[in-house]
Amino acid sequence: MNAGFVGLGAMGAHMARNLHRAGFLIGVWNRTAGKASALAAELQVRAYASLAELAAACEAVVICVSADDDLRAVIADLEPGLRRGAIVMDCSTVGAATAREAHARLAAADVGFLDCPVSGGVEGARAASLAIMVGGEARVFARALPLLEKLGSTVTHMGASGAGQAAKATNQIMCAGIIQAVAEAMAFAKAENLPLDRLIETLAKGAGSSWYFVNRAPYMAKNDFPAGFRVRLHDKDLRICRDMAARHGAALSVVDSTLQQYATLIAQGHGDEDISSIFRLKTALFHQ
Repeated sequence: MNAGFVGLGAMGAHMARNLHRAGFLIGVWNRTAGKASALAAELQVRAYASLAELAAACEAVVICVSADDDLRAVIADLEPGLRRGAIVMDCSTVGAATAREAHARLAAADVGFLDCPVSGGVEGARAASLAIMVGGEARVFARALPLLEKLGSTVTHMGASGAGQAAKATNQIMCAGIIQAVAEAMAFAKAENLPLDRLIETLAKGAGSSWYFVNRAPYMAKNDFPAGFRVRLHDKDLRICRDMAARHGAALSVVDSTLQQYATLIAQGHGDEDISSIFRLKTALFHQ
């Protein structure tokens, strides 16, 4: 199955490289054409001038864009070129309702659609070790699995269309709580003048450890927050989680408190830093 890739940001470029390494990738497209041209030259594939042209050349299209409206625009521009029986796999994080909308639109054209958001950060995208949560028809999932397995080490069919996005929303709520806890703990440790490098090495093997502690506490210790998962993007994701919870009549305190803190970080000009920059606010608690 040959594939095209749409959306070559921090995650998408690495994912496209992994599909190329496996022999699936034939072309790319990006809203900023220069990114597509550069990666196409690196991989010796084609940078398509339009989404419809890319769709016409491919049996499968993988998408990784930032938001619901971005996905809708990409689907609309792909649609004229999509073949009957093609598969569109969306690795973006969007609302479950948006995924179901895309599924219904493409099903009318006999095109399969899977919502397959990913977790694991830039590190996971680079190493093809992402966790991938998939919603959609089982028969479409079975056809797409050989490609998805080249992007992640854990690929799970969660159920009908939208189930992948619901699973990702669950993950994003967990990330909100964990990054707050890690940042608060590290701010406390710093205030106590503990040797942070030795503390991280030790607690990484303890009961309170997590992916975020192991991978982001070292950056907190250096007060350096290179973008792995940007504050602005997690802010967008948590708003999706809040809206989904509201449909059940629920308010999520972890989500609400994290959104409040992200609003402060964005106002201070830190919206494009990694979410571990919430450490900035936690350290301020100890200097009042």
